[in-house]
Amino acid sequence: MSGLAKAVDGCGHSAYGDAMGLRIGALIVDSQDPGRLARFWAAALDWVISQDEDPEWVVEPPEGSRDDCVVADLLFIKVPERKTSKNRLHLDMRPEHQFTEVARLEGLGATRVDVGQGNNQTWVVMADPEGNEFCIQDAHPPQVRAQWLQRYEAYQPVRT
Repeated sequence: MSGLAKAVDGCGHSAYGDAMGLRIGALIVDSQDPGRLARFWAAALDWVISQDEDPEWVVEPPEGSRDDCVVADLLFIKVPERKTSKNRLHLDMRPEHQFTEVARLEGLGATRVDVGQGNNQTWVVMADPEGNEFCIQDAHPPQVRAQWLQRYEAYQPVRT
C-alpha cells in the first residue's frame, strides 16, 4: 500500500493505514419524522443540519468548531414504525447548569420520563419529541470542569 495515495476525509482522517483506522462517523436514529428530530437536536446542541431531505437528515457540529471531526454526527432515518420500548443506547449530556438546560430542552419539546431511575438521582432522564431517552447529568465539580476545559481548549483538530 505504500505506493497508493491515502484517501482523506474533510477532517484529515485517512481511510486506511492510520494507527486508529476505525472511528464512529454517525449515530443512527430511526424516526417517523426525521426532520422534526433533526431540528430538535440541532437546536438542543447548537449544531447544524447538513442534510435535510427524507429519508435521511443529518445533524453535525458546526464546521471548524472543536466538536467538528471529533464528535459523531447524528443521522435520522425515516422508518414507518413507532418507537415501542426503552432505548438500548442513549446520550448523556453534561451541561454547566442542569436546571437551566432541562428547562431549555423542555421548551424545545423534550419531556421528562421515568425509566425506573427513582427519585434520588443526580441526573434527569428526558425524551426527545419521538420518545428517545437521553440524560442531563449534573455539572462536573469545579476542579474537574477546570481540568476538562483546559484539555478541551488545548485541543486543535488536524486540518488538511
